[in-house]
Amino acid sequence: MKSFAVSTHIRATPEEVWAILVDGTNWTRWNPSIDKVEGTIAPNGTLKVYTKLSPGRAFPVRVSEFVAPRRMVWTGGMPLGLFTGVRTYTLEPSEGGVMFAMREEFSGLMAPLIARSIPDMQPSFNEFASALKRRAESGVTK
Repeated sequence: MKSFAVSTHIRATPEEVWAILVDGTNWTRWNPSIDKVEGTIAPNGTLKVYTKLSPGRAFPVRVSEFVAPRRMVWTGGMPLGLFTGVRTYTLEPSEGGVMFAMREEFSGLMAPLIARSIPDMQPSFNEFASALKRRAESGVTK
């Protein structure tokens, strides 16, 4: 199973970081790896995410779990579970702030074939976490 993960400590409250995470319309202001987010980041919300890693391509996902301000899961992929991507965002309170983690795992019958064409997303994950940390620690939420 192919996966990518990142974590970082952020000197902000879980609520402050959560407010930034669920404000998809402003992701392009702080996140250099995203071109656009369409839709609403909310329970059972549907989104189209456009990344700089795959210019012009939309990645449709559904918010399959939403536990504010602790955990959010996005799920996307092919019908019948032939290929599934699951991205999990977690916020754990820790001394002086919050531990942010993001992980994406790919699975399904076609995963071995499709996974070969998935680019290395680790630099993008690292960039996302660093940008979120900068944004949250700056005190700017919009």
